Amino acid sequence: MLMKSIAAGVAGSALLVSVAFAQSTTATTDKAPDAAATTATTSASGDWRASKVVGLKVYNDANESVGSINELLMDKSGNIQLVVLGVGGFLGMGEHLVAVPFDKMKFSTEPISYGTASNTNPPGAPANRPATGTTPPSTTTTGAAPSASSAPTSSTSKWYPDHAVFNATKDDLKKMPEFKYAE
Repeated sequence: MLMKSIAAGVAGSALLVSVAFAQSTTATTDKAPDAAATTATTSASGDWRASKVVGLKVYNDANESVGSINELLMDKSGNIQLVVLGVGGFLGMGEHLVAVPFDKMKFSTEPISYGTASNTNPPGAPANRPATGTTPPSTTTTGAAPSASSAPTSSTSKWYPDHAVFNATKDDLKKMPEFKYAE
């Protein structure tokens, strides 16, 4: 019995070693590395991932939540033209979609300020509602990722902004024509 176990162990080890040798790769040296691919890898610092921008909460200038980003629409050259915002609804049901120009959106890397002890919400206001009299953070950009000079430091670096700002109320957005994807 012991000899069968040892023989099975040796056979299994030999099988694993042969698989490892079969997986060795051969490097091709007939092509030089693509300069554009190398540049894109090193210049991504401070850029935002579009997949992380979709789903961001959108606030107006009074720090009131007005919806969230559902989609980024771009032209054929890859430039983002429109932002589809989802307004209202609950878990995607009854949500009103509107398309707004990308250059009218502002993005902030700083979280929403909900006030301090001296600047609190009015009586009866929900606890999660932004305090009255607060202003949006000053670290916003309009329609673009921050430049390399304004990129966050590596210790606070994120691949996406904290939230977006669009100057309209929720009611204003609900009155806009509904955006529908053409088939």
